[in-house]
Amino acid sequence: MAEFLKSDRLDGVCYDIRGPVLDHANWLEEQGQSIIKLNIGNPGAFGFDAPDEIIQDVVQNLRQAQGYCHSKGLFPARKAVMQRYQAQGIEDISVDDIIMGNGVSELIVMAMQALLNIGDEILIPAPDYPLWTAAVSISRGTAVHYGCDEDQDWQPDLKDIEAKITDKTKGIVIINPNNPTGAVYSEQTLKGLVAIAEKYNLVVFADEIYDRILYDDAVHIPLSSLVSETLCLTFNGLSKTYRLAGFRSGWMLMTGAKSSAKSYFEGMEMIASMRLCANAPAMLAVQTALGGRQSIEDLILPGGRLLEQRDLAYKMITEIPGVSCVKPKSAMYLFPKLDPAVYPIADDEQLVLEFLKQQRVLLVQGSAFNLEDTQHLRIVFLPDKAQLVESLSRLATFLQEFRS
Repeated sequence: MAEFLKSDRLDGVCYDIRGPVLDHANWLEEQGQSIIKLNIGNPGAFGFDAPDEIIQDVVQNLRQAQGYCHSKGLFPARKAVMQRYQAQGIEDISVDDIIMGNGVSELIVMAMQALLNIGDEILIPAPDYPLWTAAVSISRGTAVHYGCDEDQDWQPDLKDIEAKITDKTKGIVIINPNNPTGAVYSEQTLKGLVAIAEKYNLVVFADEIYDRILYDDAVHIPLSSLVSETLCLTFNGLSKTYRLAGFRSGWMLMTGAKSSAKSYFEGMEMIASMRLCANAPAMLAVQTALGGRQSIEDLILPGGRLLEQRDLAYKMITEIPGVSCVKPKSAMYLFPKLDPAVYPIADDEQLVLEFLKQQRVLLVQGSAFNLEDTQHLRIVFLPDKAQLVESLSRLATFLQEFRS
């Protein structure tokens, strides 16, 4: 009997955050083993509940979401998104500039499918959130990774970006605040990125899902406030700030030189129509979430659980000999580096697999984020303090044995 093979367009598409190591972790759980999962930024799994007000509003209005809605999304949700950005000083936007999606992930894929032809190039940071690279690949484009400088708090390398632009480059992805590093880009860096994008007429894809999870004195500047001479697409949603990852509700905002992108918009609307509409019940949460008091502040200010856990995790990881880490200014991850003179790692995926097998803690290897070296790990600091202490103590023990 002939074998059914996966499509050729999936060749080279990788999403190792949910790859072989996770498969082994799932197998261990099926055998009755208890695994501490520090691999996915999933707030609800660690007791970070969404505000009751949001849940109550969804429940009370649920009957209104029984049928299909507009392919771009519910009007109140899109209007709430519009007003959010207007309050940030973004002008010349309307509800027609917003498409709601089943999470940001779907919208990223839609944006790439509507734009790219075979061989078109998109600039993506390294390290990156790997869905961006996968979305470019599955859309038959080519992901070209530009460097971010760990010695400069993981700010993008502007010279490296400009050196990698060709006549096939269609756009640039800017993940700010950044996953996996937790970096928040400076105004100077952002203006430099925008200048390059406008010089070469590149579409700016601004992934800003962590824009309100900020620590210490970090300030997030929306790219839509800086881009005027080219097209800017901003992606955000309910998964992180509002702890509603399972609702799968996100949005894409189109700003900047919109007049030059009529055909591109038509393509995105066509794809949006093909899926009929995004998850209508989840969109009922958007208006309440974006209005009024922002509960995330209780978690990121002094005394807040997220801030305290970041500080604890950072302290513990940097106390391990041979391990350094740029202190994250945002998000919910550490991205530490293992000194190659102390830890000569040939295969970082094998390293995290061995750690899982020995200590029953699941991490993600740095190479999963399209980073060339094998010396980094991504660690989620969402578990409570007791679990963090336990899991990072296990990591310290594992690395001590590795050194020995």
